[in-house]
Amino acid sequence: MTPSTTRRTSAPRVLDRCRELVRPALVESVRRLHPWHAETAAFSLGWSGVGGDPVSGSQGKGVRQALAVLGAEAAGGSGADAVPGAVAVELIHTFSLIHDDIMDGDETRRRRPALWKAYGTGPAVLAGDALFALAVSTLAESPGPGGPAAVRQLAGTLGELVHGQAQDLLFESRPWTGPDAVLPQEYRAMATHKTGSLLGCAAAVGAVLAGAPPSTTEALDRAGRHLGVAFQAVDDLLGIWGDPQVTGKPVHSDLRRLKKTYPVLAALAADHPAARSLEALLTSADPLDGPAARRAAELIDAAGGRRATAAEAQEHLTAAHDCLDRVELAEEARGDLLTLIPYLLDRTG
Repeated sequence: MTPSTTRRTSAPRVLDRCRELVRPALVESVRRLHPWHAETAAFSLGWSGVGGDPVSGSQGKGVRQALAVLGAEAAGGSGADAVPGAVAVELIHTFSLIHDDIMDGDETRRRRPALWKAYGTGPAVLAGDALFALAVSTLAESPGPGGPAAVRQLAGTLGELVHGQAQDLLFESRPWTGPDAVLPQEYRAMATHKTGSLLGCAAAVGAVLAGAPPSTTEALDRAGRHLGVAFQAVDDLLGIWGDPQVTGKPVHSDLRRLKKTYPVLAALAADHPAARSLEALLTSADPLDGPAARRAAELIDAAGGRRATAAEAQEHLTAAHDCLDRVELAEEARGDLLTLIPYLLDRTG
């Protein structure tokens, strides 16, 4: 073990520290909402059950909050500088999950009913809209000279996030094979917009609020984007082979929904007999459930889709590290970022 490794704080402790710093401001921000929206927001954030009763259990890792705090610290500022940005990106993330669940028809989130199942579609849409507006106003009201630039950073990210969601929805209507099929590189571009843009924004907005130069904010933004693509790749693996006790979703959940995820697209693009068998299975009129879903998972693995997706995650993890190596950052915060990044992707056990 090297001396630099021994000095690093563990990833869970980094996340805990950042959450504790941001939580009071996040709670205070949610309290500004209409009481109904505050209740549904608290439910979505994992703070309460239906009706507002407090609950114990997972409230999320606070990944984006941590990236914002560490972005400010890496730029030489204080973690406190990043708090308005951390609150804003957490609210936007929650808004996006609420609307994603509605669009995808997902009935559970973190082993609990999705907001739209617990409160209804209309209230869930309104809750997402309220969180969107609150995020922008929270960042616009942040003290210090970095506020306007931080709002511009968030505004650009919102456009990318919606763009990525549109791409993801349009993929559903495209065929599995042929000239109009979704290619792995198209999926990668979608993941960069839908997942990577907000992780990049989280890291960059903290640096912006801390007064960092453009070269630093751009490097942190690029690192976060690569992390987002890697994060999406791991999610895709979990969506097929993940343990339901870890994912909170049924085994083979993405296959059952016929989602065009990276493992499936990479397998179909492979020059392998299993790819042709997989194509026949996916284009069959029979539902993909039970034994058929298990067979599809086996074919994806045999055609190299699982291996290609793991390689995709590793490639972007390495690229995120490279981005951090190309710019001067405060050493302790840089160490925390390097500790955090691989931990966030280690979700398959």
